[in-house]
Formats: sequence, C-alpha cells, structure tokens
Amino acid sequence: MKRADPNARVAGFSLIEAMATLALTATIILALSSVAGQWLPNWRRGFVDLQRADLLGMGLERLVDDLSAAEYVTRAAGDKIPLFEGDASSVMFVRSAIGPDAYPHLEVVRLAEINEDRGLAMVRTRARFAPTAPEPPGAPAQPISFGDPVSLIRAPFHISFAYAGPDRVWLPNWKGREQLPEAVRISVRDTVANRVLAASTVARLRVTGPGAPKPQTQANAGGALPTAGQAKQQ
Repeated sequence: MKRADPNARVAGFSLIEAMATLALTATIILALSSVAGQWLPNWRRGFVDLQRADLLGMGLERLVDDLSAAEYVTRAAGDKIPLFEGDASSVMFVRSAIGPDAYPHLEVVRLAEINEDRGLAMVRTRARFAPTAPEPPGAPAQPISFGDPVSLIRAPFHISFAYAGPDRVWLPNWKGREQLPEAVRISVRDTVANRVLAASTVARLRVTGPGAPKPQTQANAGGALPTAGQAKQQ
C-alpha cells in the first residue's frame, strides 16, 4: 500500500497562497493604473500651465526692461522727432545695446507680433543704429533691416500696447511726436479663455525728452498713471 506524502497538504497551501498573491498584485496594479490615468493628465496640464506662466513672466520682464530703457534719439541731426513708433501690435525705439559681449553702442529694437508655425508670437528684433542724412520734408524714412529674432511670448497669449503722455490718456498709437510717451501699457490676453490677464503691466520710460531723464516729481505730478490692475481693466 502506497504511503501518502506528508508534504502534499503543505505544498497545496503554498500554491493557493501564491495564486492569491498574484490576484492581489493584479488588483493593485489595475487600481493604480486607473488612478494614474485620471491623475497624470491633470498633472501634465498643471505642469504645462506653470511652464507657460514662467515663460510669460520672463517675456513680460524683457518687454518692460526694453521699453523702460528707450532713449530720445533722432534719425538725423537737426530732427525734432525721436525714433519711436508704436501701435497696438508693435513698437520700435532706440536703446543702449545689451548683452554680455555688447560694446557700448545704440541699437534699434522692434517688438512686434508675427505669425509663426505655432501661431502668433511677440518677437524681439534689433538693428544697429546709424544716424542718417537729413531728408526733405515728406520723404519716406529709410527702411531698417532687423535681425536676431527672439520669441518672447507665444500663443495662446496675445500682447497689445497703448501709450500715455503727460495727460495720462491712453492712446492706441504713438508716432511723429516730439516727446517719448510717459508710459507704455502692455496688455496680455488669453486667447483661449478670451480674457485679459492680471499679468498686464505698465512700463514707465526713464527718458521722455532730449537731454535728461524724466524727473521723479514729473512722474507723480498731475495724478499717477494707472496701475497694472487699472491698466488691465481699460
């Protein structure tokens, strides 16, 4: 008569435990997959939004720094009109060159929205400033060849400019004037949500006329310019 194996019952229990462990592991993996499938897209969207906000902040800082450094410079000796032309979507002005390897000189900076592969983008271009010979009244200005394009702010953000003089009235353009504007409003609109963002700000120019920086008392006289929040609402 064949004797029963004393380890048979122990081996059976080991197999059952292994199967239960595998089933529990599969259940945990399925649960984690379900949670990850719901959580990861939200995390990815949050990360993208945070990255966009950081890039928007850096782009606005570059815009404000450039506009604040605008210089009162005319195209030719004897001209009364400084080289500053601005409208709702672009602005061109003269400022001191910047950069780690930039030697002291002036350059013409143009900030303008252009169409790129990914949509509208606020692009900074520049050109070396060179005075021109006086031109007859009414003659067209010589074109400027810009280069070194750098995209500062991309879609879905749309940038628009407005300009204020000593009267503190915002205007959609600033061209052919004998003074630089006191300030430039930079409005940021989210084209997806179709709303103006609180990131909208105001750049105050340090120089508005020939020869001297704008006195601080002048900036505060006759009522202060609208703040960033007020600029957003206008």
